[in-house]
Amino acid sequence: MSKNPAPRKIRDADARDLKFRALAADIRRGILAGTWAAGAKLPTEAQLAAETGLSLTTVRRAFDDLVQEGLVVRRQGAGSFVAVRQPVRRRSRLTVGVLLPDTQLYYPRVLQGIEETLSAQDVGLQLATYNYMPEREDSSIEFLIDSGVDGLILVPTLTGITDPQRRVRDLMSLDVPVVLLERSLMDLGPGDRTEHVCSDHQGGAYDAVLHLHGLGHARISLLTRTQTPTEPAIVAGYERAAADLGFEPQLFRVLKTDWEDGAPEEVLGQLRQSGASAALVFGDREATLLEGAARRAGIRIPEDLALVSYDDELADLAEVPLTAVAPAKHRMGRMAAEILLRRLAEGEDCPIHQVRLRPRLVVRESCGAKRQSAHNEEE
Repeated sequence: MSKNPAPRKIRDADARDLKFRALAADIRRGILAGTWAAGAKLPTEAQLAAETGLSLTTVRRAFDDLVQEGLVVRRQGAGSFVAVRQPVRRRSRLTVGVLLPDTQLYYPRVLQGIEETLSAQDVGLQLATYNYMPEREDSSIEFLIDSGVDGLILVPTLTGITDPQRRVRDLMSLDVPVVLLERSLMDLGPGDRTEHVCSDHQGGAYDAVLHLHGLGHARISLLTRTQTPTEPAIVAGYERAAADLGFEPQLFRVLKTDWEDGAPEEVLGQLRQSGASAALVFGDREATLLEGAARRAGIRIPEDLALVSYDDELADLAEVPLTAVAPAKHRMGRMAAEILLRRLAEGEDCPIHQVRLRPRLVVRESCGAKRQSAHNEEE
């Protein structure tokens, strides 16, 4: 396996996904542009299938997406119609809109921190998700603004797009204050005027490598899944640690989907050939799969190979509980909400907050160090 695997060919299922998303995006643009007014009847699924040459299944999936977003409503026996948006009702209290990629694994603790902080100040919360589909972000943000929110906490897509700086400028120019969460323009330095609260993923990766090196490991590899917002910072932290500690970086990048197709065994073989005695693995699921491959190969964790995973969502459930880098998710949500509320209260008099929270290292059996006593994330 090379360090930079070539992109795989798009499978038929992937192609169908692209087609239904493209159709949904076309209809969405038409609705938002006024091509179909609120309450107007949309073409039938059969008509759209005939006009576009797409299958009925593909057209139906596109409509399902738009119904889920609240842009389209289906009426039994009548067809599909553009949803009529309810007028914004006057409120006696503030409401904050929150946009998340999803509410699975990483984000429940973040959302809990936001909810607790807002609730304590009697501030309402309006939530929207886009399921890691960038094409849904704008309509989700428009939904939040149309619902009358006073400010926004956003986790937008800033990697893999043509112009992230322009995207950030557009977000910061919305009609309500915006705080970015776990997203910032890393390379912009002092030119970054966004208000944000982020994990210091570079620092988290650096600390993990430092820990493994302190246990006597001279060759430490990094295994990452590609095409994620967090990966560049983890790579940067790992490479800086390698430079500071004086060892040659050994970086293995694996497509996220390939972890289901024999990648753990292949990567494990490369690790053993390279002479690495330890590895930082992003994230918990991948580290758990690697553990399983090691057990099947008769390689002991941590005696033959020490592991540290990244995220600490499922790390303690592994067969050999994983030492893990643990971002301060709950604290991050709390701080994002506090900063937005301060901005709403003080307006232009409030200084710009740019906060980075360095993750903790939670030591368990997989690295061979003495396990730390159990404790909860500091509140």
